[in-house]
Amino acid sequence: MSRRAGRALRRVFASSPAAETAAVTQAAYAIQQPVTTGRQIAVSSIRGGAGKSTVAALLALTYAHYRPDPVLAVEADPALGTLPHRLGAREVRWSGTDLAQIVDPSMLITDLTGYLLPFAGGGWLLPGSQGSIGARLDLDTYRIVMTSLRRHFAATVVDCETLPAEVARTALVTTQARVLVTPATPEGVAATRSVLNWVGGLHPGLLPTTVVVLTHSSPDSGVDVRKAADHLGAGGAAVLPLPYDRHLAAGGAIRTKLLGERTREAAARIAAEAMDRAVSRDPIRRQHQSRQPSHQPGPSAHQPGQPSHSAQQPHQAHQASQQPPQQNGQPPQPHQPHPQQPHPAPPQPQQAAAPHQPPPVYAPPAAPPAPASAAPPAASPPPASAPAPPAPDRRSPFDGGPIH
Repeated sequence: MSRRAGRALRRVFASSPAAETAAVTQAAYAIQQPVTTGRQIAVSSIRGGAGKSTVAALLALTYAHYRPDPVLAVEADPALGTLPHRLGAREVRWSGTDLAQIVDPSMLITDLTGYLLPFAGGGWLLPGSQGSIGARLDLDTYRIVMTSLRRHFAATVVDCETLPAEVARTALVTTQARVLVTPATPEGVAATRSVLNWVGGLHPGLLPTTVVVLTHSSPDSGVDVRKAADHLGAGGAAVLPLPYDRHLAAGGAIRTKLLGERTREAAARIAAEAMDRAVSRDPIRRQHQSRQPSHQPGPSAHQPGQPSHSAQQPHQAHQASQQPPQQNGQPPQPHQPHPQQPHPAPPQPQQAAAPHQPPPVYAPPAAPPAPASAAPPAASPPPASAPAPPAPDRRSPFDGGPIH
């Protein structure tokens, strides 16, 4: 009672309504963000009794409550799993093994929902078994079901077996995000650190898309959440706590109205973090974020005297080599940058010209004769428009010259 009174007083005097509203809005925005393809989130644990099915049910209920598109919960733990009971399923008619035998890529979502079970919030459930002991879900059946149902549901929560089962290991690698549930005990934190090291060795991109949930099975926990988060968060994984809740500890179907306020807030944070990390693995979004801004031409992109884009430099060099000879009879001068030319600056190009066109070539005015080193070859004839006068014959009559 004293701890509850202290929490109530801190909530009254230390809480900020604006901060709480901003946190709830941010979590809702992350949960409702659009996706290009179906996002699949695998939920697993290192041992039984850690609260794996409870966390999977909370995620499925949260996504079904916030998202307007279809949400699916798949039970990939057929050994008498508790996910159907947590979601309030009263009967089980079809299992994943049965659906894998009849599913077809041409089936619509209206055809598939006849083999699924609805749960609160508008979501759908695919059980792993019909409550029989010894029923197993093989790897081929899991792949057929997940591949066929992915395009129909925006978010799919998979309640996997405990690690290191074969289906659980496959789900960790093939899903876009993964949630690892561990009890908030010293033994659970130490074992989870070993599992995270193993997951990071499988692929370097798995840890940044992993969320670790610390579940509290009693009101008093002997683990410091901050120290556990620092210890388990090495490598990029997010660590979030799920506080103790009497309604969750009692078992049975989860009714969101009976959950504590802290539990609902924690479930929303976990769902938002998992969705954020699932969407970040989208290849289209990653390419869009890593793409650098390309060259954008503007009015000053190709001004005279300014260097142009590297992709257009060969074109300008070819244009310079194809310049016609000067019309005033002077030999063509070697190409120099515009700032070093002695003639006045040419007028600016018109704004209507396309920015990718090379700058126009301007003919310089008449200049004094070039030195002998720059004289044209003897074989080039003078222009016909300005014929040179014949040179006088200086020979004498005795040498065959003309007689004056």
